[in-house]
Amino acid sequence: MFIIRWILGRIILFFDFIFTPRSPKRAAAEQQEINQRIANLSLYQLPACPFCVKVRRAMKRNGLPVELRNINKDEKYKQELISEGGKRTVPCLRIVNQDKSVHWLYESCEIVTYLEKIAS
Repeated sequence: MFIIRWILGRIILFFDFIFTPRSPKRAAAEQQEINQRIANLSLYQLPACPFCVKVRRAMKRNGLPVELRNINKDEKYKQELISEGGKRTVPCLRIVNQDKSVHWLYESCEIVTYLEKIAS
């Protein structure tokens, strides 16, 4: 099963690389405003996860450079996701609100919808 997942993951990464969406062209001031809106976001993810690829493509398509946290590369991120988020499921968008409360979004469709609202 591991070998099949590894092969499929590499195929997904290959096609993601070949068909990478373009980021929108924005004025520097507009992009800076968007960067300030997403400064409180971080995406817990795995590189070859198809749902994570879906979210990363939406980020690229909308020009949103959200911080990526690979839970396999950094044990700290994995433990943070489990202890604070409640489960080890990716993709997961961590949102720190203005009152410093933290909200965790786990569904890729919900994450994409949230990111598209920020970009518009």
